[in-house]
Amino acid sequence: MAHLLSVNLARPRPNPAKPEAGSTGIDKRPVEHPVVLRAPGPKGACPHPSGLVGDAVLDTRHHGGDDQAVYAYARESLDLWARELGRDLPGGSFGENLTTVGLDVDGALIGERWQIGEQVVLEVSVPRIPCATFAHWLDERRWTRRFTERALPGTYLRIVRPGSIRVVDRITVVDRPAHGLTVRDCFRAVTTDAALLPRLVDVAALPAEVRELARRRTATPPFAPTDD
Repeated sequence: MAHLLSVNLARPRPNPAKPEAGSTGIDKRPVEHPVVLRAPGPKGACPHPSGLVGDAVLDTRHHGGDDQAVYAYARESLDLWARELGRDLPGGSFGENLTTVGLDVDGALIGERWQIGEQVVLEVSVPRIPCATFAHWLDERRWTRRFTERALPGTYLRIVRPGSIRVVDRITVVDRPAHGLTVRDCFRAVTTDAALLPRLVDVAALPAEVRELARRRTATPPFAPTDD
């Protein structure tokens, strides 16, 4: 049975990777109490850019808002990385709000909807793209490239129906669109496999800027991951 293994909230800290941003909320730690989820509003224009009450998104130019209200990552993928890196990776280690068990997060379809517990419904919106803050936080050699090549990005989610969640809440997939575009395919399209870009253009559940990026980059080279 798919369920939440942990719900993780930020402990803000200075962000040496992006001094202009001041601080970062990537350091997220599990909490035991129920957490309220509500749609934050458009990116850059909402006073509380995270979808989780008590969480913090501090680089509001690049993160937060309705399309990135919640970030989920699978415990199974964290375990894979833990074995490869030879270190413990507790829930929240990748800056995720929700650490899941028994759910194919990267195989989820863009626009797929999950019910969590009795109240909350979330919609898969767009994969996470690694950034300098993430690379600095993990402090692993060639991290951006390794993360990109493995294509286990986890996904951001929109909040369709607000409410309260807590650890061990069941996750049920309640709707899957017919287009077949997965989180993993979308990630590869915008990072390493430009041949997939045309598949993004007409998927309405993707953020508008991602669809526009796909249109512009269809005839240009794909993103080349670096550790800069």
